[in-house]
Amino acid sequence: MLKEQFKYLGFKLGRDGFYNILRDNGLLVESKKKYIRTTNSAHRFRIYTNLIKDIKIIRINQVIVSDITYIETEKGYMYLALITELYSRMIVGYDISESLSIEGSLRALRGALRIIEEPQGMIHHSDRGIQYCSNEYTKLLKSMGIKISMAEKGNPYENAIAERVNGILKIEYLLDQRFKTKEEAKEFVREAIKIYNEERPHMSIGYEIPAERYRQGKAA
Repeated sequence: MLKEQFKYLGFKLGRDGFYNILRDNGLLVESKKKYIRTTNSAHRFRIYTNLIKDIKIIRINQVIVSDITYIETEKGYMYLALITELYSRMIVGYDISESLSIEGSLRALRGALRIIEEPQGMIHHSDRGIQYCSNEYTKLLKSMGIKISMAEKGNPYENAIAERVNGILKIEYLLDQRFKTKEEAKEFVREAIKIYNEERPHMSIGYEIPAERYRQGKAA
């Protein structure tokens, strides 16, 4: 976002150099090392094969990835279910609720399906959590012609993009703070996702903005 300003001033500065300047001046947001378990993979439901391990992403709505993270408030924890479209990195569905029950993940999925007009043949990738393996969740995916893909056991990197989105929202948009009320947390989540989708350039997609890349892909 500062590239043109740097060019106008007549000097070049890469990402690492920029981070060093921020760090030297105390301007980097430090991540907080706290972990709340959100995945329960000890269940009786079917586990699906990883379909995206070697896949090349070439268009929108080819793959969506899902994950859940926690939000802390003075009234207890809340849980944010996110669905991200892989080609554009746009968050297409989300839900914040007070429990890890499957209803929150279902609401996030239904929200995503309202944006994705033609999901037939699309791949839904997630971890092996009970929410994604449950009969209700997989039934909805299958009814829309969506293929089901899951990370292999013991490999946390296979859902890395979804977890990366969680990290961006928490570290860059301060969702890792402790909110006073659940209503305040919901408002912060709404604003963070709006800025993430509509204003933040992503290095992984050539510094494009997710919502713009999604719209361009839809028009192609």
